[in-house]
Amino acid sequence: MTAVTAREAPPRAGLTLFALCLAVFIVPYGLSSPPVALPAIGRDLDAGVVPLQWVVNSYNVMAASCMMAAGSIADRIGRKRVFAFGVALYGVSSLIGALAPHVVVLDVARGVSGVAAACIMTAGVSVMANMYEGAARTKAFAFVGVTIGAGLALGPTTSGLLSSALGWRSVFWIHVVITALSLAGFRLVQESKDPDANSVDWPGTVTFTVGLFLFTLGVIEGPQWGWASPQVLGLFLGCVVFLAAFVAVERRQRMPMFDLSLFREPRFLAVNLLATAVSFGFVGLMVLLPSYLVGVNGQSDGTAGLTMLLLTVPVLLFPLVAGRLVQAGVGMRVVLSSSLMLVAAGCAWLTVVHPGIGLLGLAGPLIVVGTGIGLIYGLMDGAAVSTVPPAKVGMASGMFNTIRLASEAVAVAGMVAALVSLVQSRIGDGLSRFTAGTALRTREVADSVTSGDVDGPVRQAAAGLRAEFADFLRTGYTEGFRIVLWCAAAICVVSAVVLHRILTDRPGDADPDTKEGERTEAPATAG
Repeated sequence: MTAVTAREAPPRAGLTLFALCLAVFIVPYGLSSPPVALPAIGRDLDAGVVPLQWVVNSYNVMAASCMMAAGSIADRIGRKRVFAFGVALYGVSSLIGALAPHVVVLDVARGVSGVAAACIMTAGVSVMANMYEGAARTKAFAFVGVTIGAGLALGPTTSGLLSSALGWRSVFWIHVVITALSLAGFRLVQESKDPDANSVDWPGTVTFTVGLFLFTLGVIEGPQWGWASPQVLGLFLGCVVFLAAFVAVERRQRMPMFDLSLFREPRFLAVNLLATAVSFGFVGLMVLLPSYLVGVNGQSDGTAGLTMLLLTVPVLLFPLVAGRLVQAGVGMRVVLSSSLMLVAAGCAWLTVVHPGIGLLGLAGPLIVVGTGIGLIYGLMDGAAVSTVPPAKVGMASGMFNTIRLASEAVAVAGMVAALVSLVQSRIGDGLSRFTAGTALRTREVADSVTSGDVDGPVRQAAAGLRAEFADFLRTGYTEGFRIVLWCAAAICVVSAVVLHRILTDRPGDADPDTKEGERTEAPATAG
């Protein structure tokens, strides 16, 4: 038993796992911390809702576009090397963001951080999957779930408090500090690569990355430019061309960047569907809710961040619970599909939201959503790489995280665009009563309101109408927000049903230690 344990984990396993998780922490933290600071960034840099949303979108778009490339390159040139490069690049780009004089500079810096995040996630998960085996790997991935939960949980709260006390730039200074600390522990990390890999598949890497970038950019800009506009149609046409070229190139490669046969594995498809549903039920909510709390409830950035703890603390606590449930014999299919139904129930419950709602009214739905997400995060990453042989974990991790982050970019962009359109339709008819004699236009007001700035348009109205105008805008914002929540709940319900049907529990799923050990011992050519 001692020999098996020694083989399952590297020397100084605890410190090594801490170093890996500290680096992985920056990826979810970098996603969840900026949204709360967006109103402050907008006020300081005089930015509208579109460039403000690119603070979030550029991170997701670039991370999603580069994820597969990062995983494939890591398998070939070394996972530790790509991992360290990603952490260092993240630190430099965060430094530029902290010093940004204009929102465009901040958007570009966040895009570079997204490239770095792709390197960190794919290479980090691959390093962990190759350094730990059996029971040690099961526990390591449970801690990855806790780390992701911690990043998501601490991001909104610390961001709100820092933004209120020290200004929004301090949010990005914290990113710099975290990356510097994580680099110090890299001497404990072992290098690994695919022993059968040859040179990097550059044709596949370039065609896939460009194709996915064009797709996500088209989805994000569609509501702004118009879905039938030449620019958007050109982006989607370019996406089709590049992805078709990718498929053609990969079919001729002896060692392709991505083995398309992985999509024949129902469990791999199911986990990717799960990641997509989570993007709508949780990530989109995490971006939209802080602006609602600031704009409609009049909370400060710090108070909004503290309120977000109701949503994010369960994400920190429940990943380990998910692992224990599976070890106790509960099927992974049951845990994941039930958890997604919890997210749906929480989103539906949150439609009780109204101007002036207090913590008690928010606590129930936010805790339910957070609990469901926490259970999912405890199993999702490990499930994504457990369907492939060890030599291909970078590839599987790359595709899984590509789909996860691409869906997050689409979810955030789609939910923001839907909310702006809904608010615009609800305030359009009655707006002229309050804005006569001003330069305010319906779209501009909707953009301002949904970015958390209700007071800006209100100040331009006649003094005697301001209180009524504020109530009018807050009511329109709330009605639009409720519809978006119902849509997110519906997506999660449908996904939970489909997931339960296609995710079959294999023998040994109730005993992850045995399963993981057996799969790790399998030859690299298996599967």
